Amino acid sequence: MIKFKRVGLVARSGSELVLDSLRRVQRLLRARDIEILMEDTAHALLGDQTGACYTQEAMAGQCDLVIAVGGDGNILGAARTFAPHGVPILGVNRGRLGFLADISPDDIDVKLSQVLAGDYTTEEHFLLEGEVSINGNKEVPCALNEVLIHSAQMPRMLEFDLYVDGAFVYNQHSDGLIISSPTGSTAYSLSAGGPIMHPSLDAIVLVPMFPHSLNSRPLVVPGGAEIKIVVGSHIGTNAKISFDSQLEFEIEPGESLLVRKKQEKLKLIHPPGHNFYGVCRSKLDWASRLGES
Repeated sequence: MIKFKRVGLVARSGSELVLDSLRRVQRLLRARDIEILMEDTAHALLGDQTGACYTQEAMAGQCDLVIAVGGDGNILGAARTFAPHGVPILGVNRGRLGFLADISPDDIDVKLSQVLAGDYTTEEHFLLEGEVSINGNKEVPCALNEVLIHSAQMPRMLEFDLYVDGAFVYNQHSDGLIISSPTGSTAYSLSAGGPIMHPSLDAIVLVPMFPHSLNSRPLVVPGGAEIKIVVGSHIGTNAKISFDSQLEFEIEPGESLLVRKKQEKLKLIHPPGHNFYGVCRSKLDWASRLGES
C-alpha cells in the first residue's frame, strides 16, 4: 500500500458540519507531518492564512491523495478533475446518504488513520463522457453517476431516437432518458426504477423517464457500447443534457448526443471493512439478520 505524502483537501461550502470535519482532518494530517494542498473552497472555510490555496485543476498534478469532505455531490465534482490524473479520492461524509463518501464524522480519527497508515482498499469506477456540439464547438464533459437528457420545456415530452453501437433501438416519447454508470445506479437511476448494479460491472443502464408506453423498461448494455440519442426534429423539442446534475447544456431539434465510457477511471479509497452490500443495507434500509452489525 502507498503511504501518502501530499494530500489535497476539497470541501463543500456553507455548512458548519463540513467545517468541523474539515478541521479534524486537517489536524490529523498535520499531526503526521503530511503536506496539505488546500482547495480554495476549503481554504475559505477554514480561514487558513498559513498557506496557499489552489483550484482543483492546479492541485490535480501535485497531490497523491484527495480527501473530499462533504457529500457524494462533492465527490462527483472532484472526480471529473482528478480521475484523468489518476489521483485517488477518499470521502468524508457530511451529506445525506453517502454512497461514495463512506467515512462518517464519528470515525474520522480511526478510519483516516488506518488509510494513512496504508490499510485501505482501492476501487475503480468508470466515468461516462458525452459528446455534444454547442454553437459549432464540440464539448466532451464527463459524469461519474449519469448523463441525463430531458426536454428543455418541462413538462413537455421529448421525442428521440436511441442507437447503441450504430444499431437502432427505438423511438421514444418520454420526459427523458437517464444513462447511468454502475456507480450512478444507486442515485437518480434508482429513483426512476433502474436496477442496482455492483460498481465492478462493465455495463451501462438506460432508464426511461416517464415513457409514454407501458412496455418501455430499463435496458442494460455493455460498458464499451457507444450510445447515440438523436433529438426529434420537431420545433419546440429542444433538449437539455446534464452531467451529474452539475453541468448542463442545451441542444436543438435534430441534434444528437453521444455517450461512451471514459478511458480514465476514478480511484476511490475505502478504509478497512468497506463492503458494497453492507453500504446498501445501511443506506437503503435493507433488512439485516438479527445480531448482525
